Amino acid sequence: MNYAGIGYDLHRLVEGRKLMIGGIEVPFDKGSEGHSDGDVLCHALCDALLGAAGLGDIGTHFPDADPKWKGASSLIFLEHTRKLLSDRKFRIVHLDAIVVCERPKLGPHFQKMREALAKSLGITSLEINLKAKTNEGVDAVGRGEAIAAHAVATLSQH
Repeated sequence: MNYAGIGYDLHRLVEGRKLMIGGIEVPFDKGSEGHSDGDVLCHALCDALLGAAGLGDIGTHFPDADPKWKGASSLIFLEHTRKLLSDRKFRIVHLDAIVVCERPKLGPHFQKMREALAKSLGITSLEINLKAKTNEGVDAVGRGEAIAAHAVATLSQH
């Protein structure tokens, strides 16, 4: 039997922060504001994976009020999520995600993102599909003030 979950995340873009997406630093003049490293893609993937397994959401497992997550790499969140899934006999079948931002162009970084994500999740990069879209100049994302991500996770249980 397969299980599906969806995830979504959004972060403001601010000066003075690194832009972490998919576990890698993407060169840019702004970065994601957040308690951890603000990796919008990792956060959306965590929510999709946790949702597919019926395990709540990222805020349940990594609350932003907890100082131990301050500045933490979001790859740690994925590693912990992988352990939770494994403990319950879930296997990741496929991940599909879209990152929405006006700039920077993300396509050239997708292979490195897929490799970093796959390593943290104990899967191959072939099981991860990434896409980028703009918001056509509409709202905070379209004005370059924010970045968002949507993700779908498919799990099987054995």
